[in-house]
Amino acid sequence: MFMPKDHVAGTAVDHDAERWDAVQRKDANRDGDFVFAVRSTGVYCRPSCAARQPLRRNVEFFEAPAAARAAGYRACKRCDPDGSSTREKQVQAILAACRLIEQAEERMSLATLARKVGLSAYHFHRLFKDVTGVTPRDYHRARQIARLNDTLKDSPSVTAAIYDAGFNSAGRFYDHADALLGMTASSYRRGGAGEEVRYAVQTCALGLVLVAATGRGVCTIEFGDTVAELTARLHERFPKAQFRPADAEFSAWLQRVLDYLQAPGSPSSPQLDLPLDVRGTAFQQQVWKALREIPAGSTSTYTAVAEKIGRPSAVRAVAQAIASNPVAVAVPCHRVLRSDGSLSGYRWGVERKEQLLVHEQARPARSKGPR
Repeated sequence: MFMPKDHVAGTAVDHDAERWDAVQRKDANRDGDFVFAVRSTGVYCRPSCAARQPLRRNVEFFEAPAAARAAGYRACKRCDPDGSSTREKQVQAILAACRLIEQAEERMSLATLARKVGLSAYHFHRLFKDVTGVTPRDYHRARQIARLNDTLKDSPSVTAAIYDAGFNSAGRFYDHADALLGMTASSYRRGGAGEEVRYAVQTCALGLVLVAATGRGVCTIEFGDTVAELTARLHERFPKAQFRPADAEFSAWLQRVLDYLQAPGSPSSPQLDLPLDVRGTAFQQQVWKALREIPAGSTSTYTAVAEKIGRPSAVRAVAQAIASNPVAVAVPCHRVLRSDGSLSGYRWGVERKEQLLVHEQARPARSKGPR
C-alpha cells in the first residue's frame, strides 16, 4: 500500500542553479520567468541578454524586474528587461493569428495570415509551429473539429454539421473522423450509440479507480473519490453507449491495472502494458508515446518531453496534451515535473501524483531520467 510522505524524494533542485544554466545558454524561452542582477555593475537583465556573461559569484536572481529594482538595481539598456522580449512579441503575434483562425468562416491562406500579423510567410509558418506545436493548417482543422463537436448533436444530419463547421469536403473529413472524435461521426452524433463499453469501479491504493474499455482496448483509467463522480464522467462521454458487464478479457485487463497500482513500477511489472483505445491528434499521440518511454522510478520535465518529440518550444502544447491523457498510469503522465522539480498539476490530484512517484522511486535499482 502507498504511504504518504511530505515530499517526493529526488525532486528538490537548486532553483538558482537551473536559472544560471538558462543564463549561460541565453535561453530566450525563459525571458519573463525571472531576471538576473549583477552586483559588480548594478544592472539586471533578462536571461537571453547578449551582454558579456558575468561571473557566477556576482549574480543573484529575482522573480520579477520590480524585485530587482527594489534591491537597488537598474534595468539593462541592451536587453530592456522591463519591456516585451522578442519572444514575447513573437508569441503575441502567433496568439493574434490563432484568434484570426478561430474567427474566420473559411481557412485563410498562409500568406494572408502572415501578412495580417506582420511576418513573412516562411517565418510565420516556422514560428507558429514552434509556439503551438502544430502547423496553421492543423490548428485550423482542430478548430473545425471543435466547432463540429458543438454542432454535431443538434444538426439535422452529419453532413450538414460537417459543412456548418467549415469542412469543404465531407469525404476528407470522414478519412480522419474516427481518430479525431474517438468514434465514427454518426456514433458521436448519437452520443456513442453503437459503441459497447465495459467498465468497473474498484478500490485501490489511490482511492477509487474506474477502468473502461471498448472492443479495441482500454479507453479510460481514471481516479476519483466517489463511484457517482467516476461513472457520471464516463456517461457524459458516452451518453448513449451500450454498457456491458465485464467479460473474461476485460476482467483480465482490470486485474492488471489493480495489480499495477498495488506495486507500480515493480521489477516484475515496470510498465503497465495494455491494449489501448486512445484517440487523439497526431501531436497528442506523439506526446503520449514519449510518456510511455519514461522508465518507472524516473521523471522527466515538460521541456524534456518537448525536446524528445522534436518540438523544443512547444512546451505549453505538450502540457496541454499531457493534461488530456485519458488513461492514468498506462500513459504515465505523473512522471512529468516542472523544470524546477516541483510536481505541477495532475488531473486526478497532485496528492495521487506524489504517491505514485514516491512508490516508484522507493523501489531499488531505479534509473534516473532527465531533469
